[in-house]
Amino acid sequence: MALLEIRSVQAGYGSIQILHGVSLHVDAGEVVSVIGPNGAGKSTTFKAIMGLVTLLGGEVVFDGSSLVGQEPDRILAHGLAYVPQGRVVFGQMTVRENLEMGAYLERDRAKVRASMDHVFSLFPRLGERRRQLAGSMSGGEQQMLAMGRALMMHPKMMMLDEPSLGLSPRLVDEVFDKITEMARGGLTTMLVEQNAARALEVSDRAYVLELGRNRFEGAGRDLLADPEVRRMYLGGYGAP
Repeated sequence: MALLEIRSVQAGYGSIQILHGVSLHVDAGEVVSVIGPNGAGKSTTFKAIMGLVTLLGGEVVFDGSSLVGQEPDRILAHGLAYVPQGRVVFGQMTVRENLEMGAYLERDRAKVRASMDHVFSLFPRLGERRRQLAGSMSGGEQQMLAMGRALMMHPKMMMLDEPSLGLSPRLVDEVFDKITEMARGGLTTMLVEQNAARALEVSDRAYVLELGRNRFEGAGRDLLADPEVRRMYLGGYGAP
């Protein structure tokens, strides 16, 4: 059974429909990417899963439970973590305080400390700057903080929306290295990413959306090598 499955999802913003029957699944332990041009419905798919947009039809099932009609905080409690695009952190709070906010549902302080130690082991720079205000950190550091905050509840799966957005090439490499490291540790991951080539390189499988519909799907390496996918969505990446 898939850990996450969405079936024929239709969704949008008010009366404006963006998704027209999108279907995908993520198995436990996989890294799955969702790519496509601007306006394809990638981020809207994530928001539909998290209950942040109007669901007009279809089904969303996570770990055997339907998420349809549930509030975002209840969806988080199922073990599904979401890191929105734009490096959303609490700028006037310290790194430590931001991480504690990620564990607001956990009442056992010992578990919170253990989770924080785990995040610091994965992102040593956050441990070095635990007392620094998040708003004074670089874009790459804020992205790592947002990812670390999502890990504080030991999620079964993490969804990353445009994790490399606005970062320098060096920091893009660092973020993707961390995604790979988390995956090797067993964390199921789904990501939306404009840097489609890098996303496909680290993904077990991927989906290509266009105008709110499924266009292609397959193994990441197969889509990376597909001439039509390269031409249409990767800017000729890898072409001879």
